[in-house]
Amino acid sequence: MKAMRFHEFGGADVLRYEDVERPRPGAGQVLVQVAATSFNPVDDHIRAGALAKMLPITLPYVPGIDLAGTVAELGPKVEGVQVGDRVVAMLPLDSAGGAAEYVLVPAASLAPAPGSIELVEAAALPLTGLAAWQTAFELAALAPGQSVLVNGAGGAVGSLVVQLAVDAGAHVSAVDVPGHADRLRSYGAHRVLGPLDLAAGPAAVGGPFQAVVNHVRLPEEGLARLTDYVADGGVAASTAGAVPEAHGRGVRSASLWVRSDGAQLSELVAKVDAGRIRIHVAAHRPVSDLVGVHEDAGAGRLPGKTVLLAP
Repeated sequence: MKAMRFHEFGGADVLRYEDVERPRPGAGQVLVQVAATSFNPVDDHIRAGALAKMLPITLPYVPGIDLAGTVAELGPKVEGVQVGDRVVAMLPLDSAGGAAEYVLVPAASLAPAPGSIELVEAAALPLTGLAAWQTAFELAALAPGQSVLVNGAGGAVGSLVVQLAVDAGAHVSAVDVPGHADRLRSYGAHRVLGPLDLAAGPAAVGGPFQAVVNHVRLPEEGLARLTDYVADGGVAASTAGAVPEAHGRGVRSASLWVRSDGAQLSELVAKVDAGRIRIHVAAHRPVSDLVGVHEDAGAGRLPGKTVLLAP
């Protein structure tokens, strides 16, 4: 089968499109014929070796943490899934990824693919959806009636946090560049704001807020100022650096390290099929063009969430 791999850490040019042996599923594993994967910034960090100490991997390595595809073969002791099922999954960060024709998946990571959208579109959901779910409900504990500021709301994770928060009954203020404004309004955000002037303080944007969810990489000074946007007793949840706590005001801080969870992914799929959240895909490219995708990401040229079509 064909797969994109790298044999050493480095720039995008270490990626090679190769013939590799088709894997065989072991106990508790499922072999999935890949329809698509997608690019996530962590793919770039893994390839560059930036996470090598935190996340040891075996080389050569196939990137692509997201998966949408069709079950091709079952390993021993696998229940609840059948050959031919359309599935999605977030693959373990330290295992072979979805930039290939076939990939092995732990059965516990699988969820049924949404039936309301094309299978390749579903490849944009797993990692970003789980990051949004875990940020919104495990870290920020969003609840009906809460005031929530989502900074970086137009990105792949931020867009889903906005929708999950709205669906949960929270009062959402979404912050991003004007180009995302119409889409954020369509998600049900109660207020859509341009980039924060952190020096202006929370009152300038209707704050402070019971929860602040941050997806924007800020210097330490900026993260510290973001603490002021959290109301007493509130929470700052971040996927882009820790926001300092304010113990005197009871403000707590939480940062995300996303994990695979088939049950949560099934909940997200149900919300997609019910029309309660929407997936925004900016571009489709063949997995054979993954070198160009990584180069474009490094240069800031990707238009947004990019789905990579299997060979």
